[in-house]
Amino acid sequence: MPPPVDRTESQTRPGAPSGLPGDAGRDPANPASRRDNWSASALTVAVAAFGRLPLRCARALGAVLGLLVFLGSPRYRRKLVTNLMQAGLDGGGRRWRAAMQAGQALAEMPFVWTRSGDEIAARVRTEGYERIAVLQEQGVGILFLTPHLGAFDLAARHFGNTAPITVMFRPPRLRALEPVLYQSRNNAQRSAVPANLAGVRAMIRALRAGQAVGLLPDQVPLAGHGRWAPFFGRPAFTMTLPARLAGAARLKVLLAVAERVKGGWKLRIEPLEADPQPEVLNAAMEALIRSCPDQYLWGYSRYRSPPGAEPPGIPSSGCEASGSCQSPAPAADRSIGGAS
Repeated sequence: MPPPVDRTESQTRPGAPSGLPGDAGRDPANPASRRDNWSASALTVAVAAFGRLPLRCARALGAVLGLLVFLGSPRYRRKLVTNLMQAGLDGGGRRWRAAMQAGQALAEMPFVWTRSGDEIAARVRTEGYERIAVLQEQGVGILFLTPHLGAFDLAARHFGNTAPITVMFRPPRLRALEPVLYQSRNNAQRSAVPANLAGVRAMIRALRAGQAVGLLPDQVPLAGHGRWAPFFGRPAFTMTLPARLAGAARLKVLLAVAERVKGGWKLRIEPLEADPQPEVLNAAMEALIRSCPDQYLWGYSRYRSPPGAEPPGIPSSGCEASGSCQSPAPAADRSIGGAS
């Protein structure tokens, strides 16, 4: 049997969209590949066009879209309302506001992705941002944790205007969208790495160099890369990667939330002083969400159980119980969490 192969950043899944690492596995003569190319090109044009809309117009259209999806999709509506009720935050018309805000979050993404750094910075009001300058002067790595709250892509976009940042991503379900996301999240200062062992190593290198990295801590990881921890009173499978990064490099954990406000965003930066274990992460996320509950993506399947994970309430006899799971070499290319 040949030895396990440790994949690096230069090796990604075969058939990746054009312009992405791994493009060598793509056959341009394949009809499916041609369709993907056309779809990706159409999406790129659509994102660019939508990104030129004034922000207030994009948000207005997004609010309408959010309401239409809420009314037209019983499954989405049920998930959103159930999650709100689980958190004890339903009532007072919040389900309607949450649906509108979810639509606005989607509609303003092209604006965030396509506008210049100066245009974005002019619309951002910061709070607690001075903490970043202090850490940079000390040469300390920064781990930004940003939940699916507000404009969750904006924190890395704004920080990347002035300093390098590495963010972890997970390929979207819509394959044609992958090159659009890849282009929007990569430039001279921002690097998007895959949610696998190669991505983790890239993040550790960045942290040891005193740079910043970013994660979505409420993203559901795969089995073996998380453990069950309470989230609004219900067990949620939560990533252990932040704790692993904290043990591998000298860093400071900062919570970042870009709250949607009139005309732009308020980017709040708060330190997380405790060890970023799953229970600590979820408690911190709950506090952030309660500060602006309308803007959380309540339709996200936060409580789903990833394939292979033991159900909550059943003690694990292995590393999952202690949160010390390590990726075995044969599974080095498996997704472990990260941005969606």
